[in-house]
Amino acid sequence: MLKSLEDHVEAGLNLLFVGFNPSLKSGETGHHYANPNNRFWSILYRSGLTERKLKPEEDAHVLKYHYGLTNIVDRPTKGAEGISNDEYKKGAERLKRKIETLHPAIVCYVGKGVYQAFSGRRKVLWGEQETSMIPGTIDFVAPSSSGLVRMKLDEIVAIYQKLLPLLEGNRTH
Repeated sequence: MLKSLEDHVEAGLNLLFVGFNPSLKSGETGHHYANPNNRFWSILYRSGLTERKLKPEEDAHVLKYHYGLTNIVDRPTKGAEGISNDEYKKGAERLKRKIETLHPAIVCYVGKGVYQAFSGRRKVLWGEQETSMIPGTIDFVAPSSSGLVRMKLDEIVAIYQKLLPLLEGNRTH
C-alpha cells in the first residue's frame, strides 16, 4: 500500500527542495527519493550540500542542514508523465501557500518541469532565476535527480554546486 509522503519542512529554511512527486518506491517506503535509481542523495553529497551521502530513510535529517523536502504533487506515480494538468495546477496553488508560509531563503526546483508547472514559464534556464515567484525567495532550477535524466552526473552536480554561494549569502540559520 502506498503511503503519503510527509514533507520535511519548517519555517525559515535556508533551502527548500521541490520535486515532481513521490516515486512508487517512495510511496511504498514513506521516504523521499527512495528509488535506488534516483541520484538525489548522491548529488547533495557530491555537490557539497551535505558532508555525507544520506540514505532515503534519513530524509528527515535534511532539517539539520536547514533544508526541506516537498513535492508539487503528493500522489506517488511511476513517472512524472502520470501527473495530470489538474494535479499540477492544484499542487502549484498548495506549493505557493507553503512557500509564502515557510519563507525559505532559496527554493530549488528539482527538475525544469517542476518549475514550469509552478511558474507557468516555458523558457527556463538552469540555476538562479531572474525573478522569483514569491517575493523574498530565490528561485533556483536544477536538473531532476531521476536516473532517467540523460545528463552526466558531473554536469548535474556542477549545477547543484551553484547553490553553495547562494546559501552563503542567504542563510537564515
